[in-house]
Amino acid sequence: MTADPFFQPIPGMTLPRFAGVPTFMRLPLVEPGHPRRGDVQIGLVGLPWDGGTSNRPGARHGPRALRDASTMVRAQHPVSGLRPFETARCADLGDIGPNPVDLGDTLARIETAMAGLRAEGIRPLSVGGDHLCTLPVLRGLARGAAPLGLVHFDSHTDLFPAYFGGTALTHGNPFRVAVEEGLIDPRRTIQIGIRGTAYDSADRDFAKAHGIRIVTIEEFFARGAADVMAEARDLLGDRPAFCSYDIDFVDPAFAPGTGTPEVGGPNSFQALEVVRGIAGLNIVAADLVEVSPPFDLGGGTAWLGASILFEMLCVMAEAI
Repeated sequence: MTADPFFQPIPGMTLPRFAGVPTFMRLPLVEPGHPRRGDVQIGLVGLPWDGGTSNRPGARHGPRALRDASTMVRAQHPVSGLRPFETARCADLGDIGPNPVDLGDTLARIETAMAGLRAEGIRPLSVGGDHLCTLPVLRGLARGAAPLGLVHFDSHTDLFPAYFGGTALTHGNPFRVAVEEGLIDPRRTIQIGIRGTAYDSADRDFAKAHGIRIVTIEEFFARGAADVMAEARDLLGDRPAFCSYDIDFVDPAFAPGTGTPEVGGPNSFQALEVVRGIAGLNIVAADLVEVSPPFDLGGGTAWLGASILFEMLCVMAEAI
Protein backbone atom coordinates (compact mmCIF):
# COMPACT_ATOMS: atom_id res chain seq x y z
CA MET A 1 0.00 0.00 0.00
CA THR A 2 1.33 3.48 -0.89
CA ALA A 3 1.70 5.50 2.30
CA ASP A 4 -0.86 8.29 2.62
CA PRO A 5 0.92 11.43 3.92
CA PHE A 6 -2.15 12.42 5.94
CA PHE A 7 -1.93 9.29 8.11
CA GLN A 8 1.79 9.58 8.92
CA PRO A 9 2.84 10.54 12.46
CA ILE A 10 4.49 13.93 12.93
CA PRO A 11 8.26 13.22 12.80
CA GLY A 12 10.41 14.28 15.73
CA MET A 13 12.68 16.05 13.25
CA THR A 14 9.76 18.22 12.12
CA LEU A 15 8.29 19.06 15.53
CA PRO A 16 10.05 18.12 18.80
CA ARG A 17 8.29 15.32 20.67
CA PHE A 18 7.71 17.55 23.67
CA ALA A 19 5.85 20.08 21.51
CA GLY A 20 2.39 20.13 20.00
CA VAL A 21 -0.90 18.66 21.19
CA PRO A 22 -0.32 14.94 21.99
CA THR A 23 -2.26 12.28 20.12
CA PHE A 24 -1.67 8.55 20.16
CA MET A 25 1.71 8.07 18.45
CA ARG A 26 1.43 11.61 16.97
CA LEU A 27 -1.18 10.39 14.50
CA PRO A 28 -3.87 12.68 13.08
CA LEU A 29 -6.97 13.22 15.19
CA VAL A 30 -9.94 11.98 13.13
CA GLU A 31 -13.14 12.34 15.11
CA PRO A 32 -16.70 11.72 13.76
CA GLY A 33 -17.48 13.98 10.83
CA HIS A 34 -13.86 14.40 9.75
CA PRO A 35 -13.53 14.29 5.94
CA ARG A 36 -10.93 11.48 6.11
CA ARG A 37 -12.91 9.36 8.56
CA GLY A 38 -13.93 6.87 5.88
CA ASP A 39 -10.30 6.15 5.03
CA VAL A 40 -9.28 5.00 8.52
CA GLN A 41 -8.48 1.29 8.86
CA ILE A 42 -7.21 1.14 12.47
CA GLY A 43 -8.42 3.66 15.04
CA LEU A 44 -6.90 4.24 18.45
CA VAL A 45 -9.68 5.12 20.89
CA GLY A 46 -9.45 6.40 24.46
CA LEU A 47 -11.76 4.95 27.12
CA PRO A 48 -11.10 7.21 30.14
CA TRP A 49 -13.26 5.45 32.69
CA ASP A 50 -12.65 3.30 35.78
CA GLY A 51 -16.12 2.97 37.27
CA GLY A 52 -15.75 -0.81 37.41
CA THR A 53 -12.71 -0.67 39.68
CA SER A 54 -13.07 -2.61 42.92
CA ASN A 55 -10.18 -1.12 44.91
CA ARG A 56 -7.58 1.42 43.71
CA PRO A 57 -8.94 3.82 41.04
CA GLY A 58 -6.99 5.98 38.61
CA ALA A 59 -7.12 4.13 35.28
CA ARG A 60 -9.50 6.83 33.97
CA HIS A 61 -6.33 8.89 33.55
CA GLY A 62 -4.63 6.18 31.49
CA PRO A 63 -5.53 7.36 27.95
CA ARG A 64 -4.21 10.87 28.56
CA ALA A 65 -0.91 9.59 30.00
CA LEU A 66 -0.54 7.05 27.21
CA ARG A 67 -1.13 9.70 24.55
CA ASP A 68 1.67 11.76 26.05
CA ALA A 69 4.06 8.81 26.44
CA SER A 70 3.32 7.53 22.94
CA THR A 71 4.78 10.67 21.36
CA MET A 72 8.09 8.82 21.85
CA VAL A 73 7.03 6.03 19.46
CA ARG A 74 8.83 6.10 16.12
CA ALA A 75 7.70 4.75 12.77
CA GLN A 76 9.62 1.47 12.41
CA HIS A 77 9.56 -1.76 14.43
CA PRO A 78 13.04 -2.50 15.82
CA VAL A 79 13.04 -6.23 14.99
CA SER A 80 10.74 -6.87 12.04
CA GLY A 81 11.36 -3.55 10.30
CA LEU A 82 7.61 -3.18 9.83
CA ARG A 83 6.38 0.38 9.32
CA PRO A 84 2.74 0.04 10.45
CA PHE A 85 1.73 3.59 9.50
CA GLU A 86 2.62 2.75 5.91
CA THR A 87 0.96 -0.69 6.07
CA ALA A 88 -2.41 0.57 7.34
CA ARG A 89 -4.13 3.93 7.63
CA CYS A 90 -4.13 4.65 11.38
CA ALA A 91 -5.57 7.57 13.34
CA ASP A 92 -6.42 8.76 16.83
CA LEU A 93 -10.22 8.77 16.99
CA GLY A 94 -10.37 10.68 20.27
CA ASP A 95 -12.11 9.51 23.45
CA ILE A 96 -15.50 7.92 23.96
CA GLY A 97 -16.88 10.29 26.59
CA PRO A 98 -18.01 8.40 29.72
CA ASN A 99 -20.66 9.28 32.26
CA PRO A 100 -18.54 9.28 35.43
CA VAL A 101 -21.53 8.76 37.72
CA ASP A 102 -23.48 6.13 35.75
CA LEU A 103 -21.95 2.75 34.98
CA GLY A 104 -24.78 1.55 32.78
CA ASP A 105 -24.83 4.70 30.68
CA THR A 106 -21.07 4.56 30.18
CA LEU A 107 -21.18 0.94 29.04
CA ALA A 108 -23.96 1.79 26.61
CA ARG A 109 -21.96 4.73 25.22
CA ILE A 110 -18.92 2.54 24.59
CA GLU A 111 -20.98 -0.25 23.03
CA THR A 112 -22.76 2.17 20.69
CA ALA A 113 -19.51 3.80 19.62
CA MET A 114 -17.84 0.44 18.97
CA ALA A 115 -20.82 -0.80 16.98
CA GLY A 116 -20.44 2.37 14.92
CA LEU A 117 -16.77 1.62 14.25
CA ARG A 118 -17.71 -1.90 13.21
CA ALA A 119 -20.24 -0.46 10.74
CA GLU A 120 -17.58 1.93 9.41
CA GLY A 121 -15.10 -0.91 8.89
CA ILE A 122 -12.61 0.55 11.39
CA ARG A 123 -10.64 -1.88 13.55
CA PRO A 124 -10.33 -0.40 17.06
CA LEU A 125 -7.27 -0.43 19.30
CA SER A 126 -8.81 0.92 22.48
CA VAL A 127 -7.00 2.29 25.50
CA GLY A 128 -8.57 2.15 28.96
CA GLY A 129 -9.62 2.64 31.55
CA ASP A 130 -10.25 -0.39 33.74
CA HIS A 131 -10.89 -3.88 32.38
CA LEU A 132 -14.67 -3.58 32.51
CA CYS A 133 -14.27 -1.29 29.47
CA THR A 134 -13.54 -4.42 27.43
CA LEU A 135 -17.05 -5.79 27.89
CA PRO A 136 -18.90 -3.03 25.99
CA VAL A 137 -16.15 -3.06 23.36
CA LEU A 138 -16.87 -6.75 22.78
CA ARG A 139 -20.62 -6.08 22.83
CA GLY A 140 -20.25 -3.46 20.12
CA LEU A 141 -18.03 -5.64 17.96
CA ALA A 142 -19.47 -9.13 18.41
CA ARG A 143 -23.13 -8.85 19.34
CA GLY A 144 -25.16 -10.49 16.60
CA ALA A 145 -22.01 -11.86 14.97
CA ALA A 146 -19.85 -14.96 15.40
CA PRO A 147 -18.06 -15.04 18.77
CA LEU A 148 -14.48 -13.81 18.71
CA GLY A 149 -11.46 -15.76 19.84
CA LEU A 150 -9.56 -14.17 22.71
CA VAL A 151 -5.92 -13.97 23.71
CA HIS A 152 -5.79 -12.35 27.14
CA PHE A 153 -2.65 -11.21 28.98
CA ASP A 154 -3.32 -10.58 32.66
CA SER A 155 -2.50 -11.64 36.18
CA HIS A 156 -6.23 -12.20 36.82
CA THR A 157 -8.77 -14.25 34.87
CA ASP A 158 -11.58 -11.67 35.21
CA LEU A 159 -13.96 -14.63 35.24
CA PHE A 160 -15.28 -14.05 38.75
CA PRO A 161 -18.95 -14.00 39.77
CA ALA A 162 -20.48 -10.66 40.68
CA TYR A 163 -19.13 -9.27 43.94
CA PHE A 164 -21.16 -9.18 47.16
CA GLY A 165 -23.60 -11.78 45.82
CA GLY A 166 -25.33 -9.32 43.49
CA THR A 167 -25.31 -8.72 39.76
CA ALA A 168 -22.89 -5.78 39.57
CA LEU A 169 -20.43 -5.59 36.70
CA THR A 170 -16.81 -4.88 37.66
CA HIS A 171 -13.36 -5.19 36.19
CA GLY A 172 -13.26 -8.65 37.79
CA ASN A 173 -15.93 -10.25 35.59
CA PRO A 174 -15.97 -8.87 32.01
CA PHE A 175 -14.93 -12.15 30.41
CA ARG A 176 -17.34 -14.26 32.43
CA VAL A 177 -20.17 -12.07 31.12
CA ALA A 178 -18.69 -12.07 27.60
CA VAL A 179 -18.81 -15.87 27.57
CA GLU A 180 -22.36 -15.92 28.94
CA GLU A 181 -23.48 -13.43 26.28
CA GLY A 182 -21.81 -15.37 23.46
CA LEU A 183 -19.37 -12.56 22.60
CA ILE A 184 -16.24 -14.70 22.83
CA ASP A 185 -15.71 -18.38 22.09
CA PRO A 186 -14.42 -19.96 25.31
CA ARG A 187 -12.79 -22.82 23.40
CA ARG A 188 -10.78 -20.25 21.42
CA THR A 189 -9.79 -18.32 24.55
CA ILE A 190 -6.40 -18.41 26.23
CA GLN A 191 -5.47 -16.45 29.37
CA ILE A 192 -1.75 -16.03 30.01
CA GLY A 193 0.13 -14.97 33.15
CA ILE A 194 -2.49 -15.79 35.79
CA ARG A 195 -1.20 -15.58 39.36
CA GLY A 196 -1.76 -14.16 42.84
CA THR A 197 -3.85 -15.01 45.85
CA ALA A 198 -7.56 -15.67 45.43
CA TYR A 199 -10.75 -15.71 47.44
CA ASP A 200 -11.72 -19.11 46.02
CA SER A 201 -11.59 -21.11 42.79
CA ALA A 202 -14.86 -19.88 41.24
CA ASP A 203 -13.08 -18.33 38.28
CA ARG A 204 -10.97 -21.44 37.60
CA ASP A 205 -14.05 -23.64 37.90
CA PHE A 206 -15.87 -21.48 35.34
CA ALA A 207 -12.89 -21.69 32.98
CA LYS A 208 -12.72 -25.47 33.28
CA ALA A 209 -16.45 -25.87 32.72
CA HIS A 210 -16.38 -23.78 29.53
CA GLY A 211 -13.09 -24.95 28.05
CA ILE A 212 -11.05 -21.78 28.61
CA ARG A 213 -7.29 -22.38 28.55
CA ILE A 214 -5.45 -20.82 31.50
CA VAL A 215 -1.66 -20.55 31.44
CA THR A 216 -0.47 -19.74 34.96
CA ILE A 217 2.66 -17.71 35.47
CA GLU A 218 4.43 -20.83 36.72
CA GLU A 219 3.69 -22.62 33.44
CA PHE A 220 4.63 -19.53 31.46
CA PHE A 221 8.09 -19.35 33.01
CA ALA A 222 8.63 -23.13 32.87
CA ARG A 223 7.84 -23.29 29.13
CA GLY A 224 8.98 -19.88 27.94
CA ALA A 225 7.12 -17.23 25.99
CA ALA A 226 7.84 -18.68 22.54
CA ASP A 227 6.30 -22.07 23.37
CA VAL A 228 3.25 -20.59 25.09
CA MET A 229 2.57 -18.22 22.21
CA ALA A 230 2.87 -21.05 19.70
CA GLU A 231 0.06 -22.78 21.60
CA ALA A 232 -1.97 -19.56 21.50
CA ARG A 233 -1.61 -19.33 17.72
CA ASP A 234 -2.66 -22.96 17.31
CA LEU A 235 -5.66 -22.50 19.58
CA LEU A 236 -7.01 -19.37 17.91
CA GLY A 237 -6.33 -20.36 14.32
CA ASP A 238 -7.13 -17.97 11.50
CA ARG A 239 -10.62 -16.85 12.53
CA PRO A 240 -11.24 -13.35 13.93
CA ALA A 241 -9.87 -12.75 17.40
CA PHE A 242 -9.55 -10.04 20.05
CA CYS A 243 -6.43 -9.32 22.10
CA SER A 244 -6.89 -7.86 25.58
CA TYR A 245 -3.81 -6.75 27.52
CA ASP A 246 -4.01 -5.76 31.19
CA ILE A 247 -0.83 -3.93 32.21
CA ASP A 248 -0.84 -5.88 35.49
CA PHE A 249 0.29 -8.89 33.44
CA VAL A 250 3.70 -7.28 33.89
CA ASP A 251 5.52 -7.47 37.22
CA PRO A 252 4.97 -4.28 39.26
CA ALA A 253 8.75 -3.77 39.38
CA PHE A 254 8.39 -2.77 35.73
CA ALA A 255 4.81 -1.48 35.73
CA PRO A 256 3.84 -0.16 39.18
CA GLY A 257 1.16 2.17 37.82
CA THR A 258 -1.83 -0.13 38.04
CA GLY A 259 -4.68 -0.71 40.44
CA THR A 260 -4.27 -4.42 41.25
CA PRO A 261 -0.57 -5.32 40.99
CA GLU A 262 0.61 -8.91 41.41
CA VAL A 263 4.29 -9.68 42.04
CA GLY A 264 6.15 -12.47 40.27
CA GLY A 265 5.29 -11.49 36.72
CA PRO A 266 7.07 -11.01 33.39
CA ASN A 267 9.64 -8.29 32.81
CA SER A 268 9.30 -5.48 30.29
CA PHE A 269 10.97 -7.38 27.44
CA GLN A 270 8.65 -10.36 27.95
CA ALA A 271 5.75 -7.88 27.97
CA LEU A 272 6.64 -7.04 24.36
CA GLU A 273 7.69 -10.57 23.39
CA VAL A 274 4.24 -12.07 24.00
CA VAL A 275 2.59 -9.56 21.67
CA ARG A 276 5.13 -10.33 18.97
CA GLY A 277 4.08 -13.95 19.48
CA ILE A 278 0.53 -13.30 18.21
CA ALA A 279 1.77 -12.04 14.84
CA GLY A 280 -0.08 -13.90 12.10
CA LEU A 281 -3.33 -14.16 14.04
CA ASN A 282 -6.42 -12.45 12.65
CA ILE A 283 -6.57 -9.79 15.38
CA VAL A 284 -9.51 -7.60 14.38
CA ALA A 285 -9.48 -5.49 17.55
CA ALA A 286 -7.45 -5.12 20.72
CA ASP A 287 -7.16 -3.13 23.91
CA LEU A 288 -4.72 -2.13 26.64
CA VAL A 289 -6.21 -1.44 30.05
CA GLU A 290 -5.53 -0.67 33.72
CA VAL A 291 -2.68 1.82 33.34
CA SER A 292 -3.19 4.03 36.42
CA PRO A 293 -0.79 7.00 36.31
CA PRO A 294 -1.39 8.15 39.92
CA PHE A 295 0.45 5.03 41.15
CA ASP A 296 3.55 5.71 39.03
CA LEU A 297 4.74 9.29 39.31
CA GLY A 298 7.80 8.59 37.15
CA GLY A 299 5.64 7.62 34.17
CA GLY A 300 7.46 4.38 33.34
CA THR A 301 4.25 2.33 33.25
CA ALA A 302 2.77 4.63 30.62
CA TRP A 303 5.90 4.37 28.49
CA LEU A 304 5.81 0.57 28.69
CA GLY A 305 2.10 0.72 27.84
CA ALA A 306 2.80 2.91 24.82
CA SER A 307 5.44 0.42 23.65
CA ILE A 308 2.94 -2.44 24.03
CA LEU A 309 0.39 -0.44 22.04
CA PHE A 310 2.88 -0.08 19.19
CA GLU A 311 3.50 -3.84 19.22
CA MET A 312 -0.27 -4.47 19.11
CA LEU A 313 -0.69 -1.96 16.30
CA CYS A 314 1.98 -3.76 14.26
CA VAL A 315 0.16 -7.08 14.68
CA MET A 316 -3.16 -5.49 13.66
CA ALA A 317 -1.61 -3.69 10.68
CA GLU A 318 -0.19 -6.96 9.36
CA ALA A 319 -3.67 -8.52 9.62
CA ILE A 320 -5.31 -5.85 7.41
